Amino acid sequence: MMTLDRTARWGATCVDDSQRVVFSSGLGAEPAIRALAVRRDWVEEIKVRRVACLKLNGSNLSLLYFGLVDGYVILTTDAVCENTFEFLASVDFAFDIFEQLVSDPFNAMTVVDTGARLRYISPVHEKFFGLRHGEANGKPVKSVIENTRLHEVVRSGKAEIGHIQKIGQTDRVVSRIPIRRDKEIVGAIGRVMFSGPDQVDTLNRRINSLESEVEFYRREADALRRHDYGMDSIVGSSPAIEDLKARVAQVAPMDVSVLIHGESGVGEELVAQALHRLSQRKDSPHVVVNAAALPATLVESELFGYVPGAFTGAHHKGYAGKFEQANKGTIFLDEIGDMPLEVQAKLLRVLQEGTVERLGGETSVQLDFRLVTATNRNLRELVEDDRFRLDLFYRISPVVLEVPPLRERGEDVLTLARHFLTEFAERHRRETLMLDDSACRYLLAQDWPGNVRQLKHEVERAAIFAVGAHLTASDLSQGFSPRAVAQPPNVGNSAADETDLHGSLGAAVSKLEARMIKAALKRNGGNKKMAAEELKISRNYFYKRLKELDLAGGM
Repeated sequence: MMTLDRTARWGATCVDDSQRVVFSSGLGAEPAIRALAVRRDWVEEIKVRRVACLKLNGSNLSLLYFGLVDGYVILTTDAVCENTFEFLASVDFAFDIFEQLVSDPFNAMTVVDTGARLRYISPVHEKFFGLRHGEANGKPVKSVIENTRLHEVVRSGKAEIGHIQKIGQTDRVVSRIPIRRDKEIVGAIGRVMFSGPDQVDTLNRRINSLESEVEFYRREADALRRHDYGMDSIVGSSPAIEDLKARVAQVAPMDVSVLIHGESGVGEELVAQALHRLSQRKDSPHVVVNAAALPATLVESELFGYVPGAFTGAHHKGYAGKFEQANKGTIFLDEIGDMPLEVQAKLLRVLQEGTVERLGGETSVQLDFRLVTATNRNLRELVEDDRFRLDLFYRISPVVLEVPPLRERGEDVLTLARHFLTEFAERHRRETLMLDDSACRYLLAQDWPGNVRQLKHEVERAAIFAVGAHLTASDLSQGFSPRAVAQPPNVGNSAADETDLHGSLGAAVSKLEARMIKAALKRNGGNKKMAAEELKISRNYFYKRLKELDLAGGM
């Protein structure tokens, strides 16, 4: 059995073109190494691989092949760690990987020793720094590479991954890693992860974009955390809204089902949130389901859940439906008037028995939840047309809360608009826009068939394109409006009407408003209340405009 000389960590075996060993030393002089060096099959293999490994008497050896004009040399060493030995033994093209690592133009390498002196710079880096090949070897890294921190990494032993390093006018993303041998630092390597400024610029733009998005959603989350969705979420002080708030406060603590009725866009979901936040279930889940948005084929599985394997595509762990998710809390079924009749029957059973059975299951789960529903449909008419179950209607509507449309609470329009402008400014980190007089008159002159939702969209759209610190009627009228400002009678039929079409939009709106108020007063015999109702504006605003027009005392 061969015994290796442990003091000889390196060796060389020289072979001529006649396959004779002409020189050997150190490990290369061992008989086993000399025998391998002249075996044609082994030599042909290492000639291709360039590097190989050998295990002798429990020792790991690595062998490196160098071709000569009239022969070749095999260098041998036992200075190889287990991981490197395994890598060399497993990968036939290990040498090519080493070559790629040290010369890769897209991931250039710089190597320094314990004294932070340069030992190797990739060719692409030498070219970038204007160095001749090998010129920088032995020099302090700080004197060659601008803003380097490799000397600090050698000193501290702490890696720096993904740092930005500025070299001249170029930003580069680099990683600096200390190298250890037997727990002692022997040097460090630096690798440039992106070689060109174009890649860095693209990366920076992407990072900046993502950071902006994260900041935006962080502000939205902060706003949601500050907003407890209690009574303050229902914005307005009109008599209709104050009455609604009072009714919400009365019914919220009572564990009864509530049906919220109102036109689309009036804010039923805010009323549902307030009911939950003011109830004893406020610390439990509040689950929201839009019944109209659920595909007919998924309504049952979404509401009641399913067991594993209930149908093709079912999750292997099954699924807890919305009612199970709302256990101990509140479930809000929006657009319940659009729920299919067959699902209505199952919902009725859940409400009667307080249990739910998953699709494909055979056991029922006992539940405790509060039901809040909403619809913009006339459920009594649907019942008469056999499109809604009468027994379900009585189950969901022991208490009905009517949410007034925006046209019936005109005095809240400006309050809501200012509220939306403030929220918009907070979300987008902009100055809050103010409403000028023309904008106020424009907003008050609309019918708002889309109610609060439409008002919010109109105001935010105008805020995006507005110039200056004030929102004007012109800003609001640039896009689609709920109802164009009513035109004066006989527009286009007289020279006088044509003159009304000149000047600023705000002035034109003011003139039109004055003419409409005078006409409404005349038609109603001077009755201000009836005139205000006909114009669908609040009495407060009506009296304010009468005073401005010097009509407060009548016609």
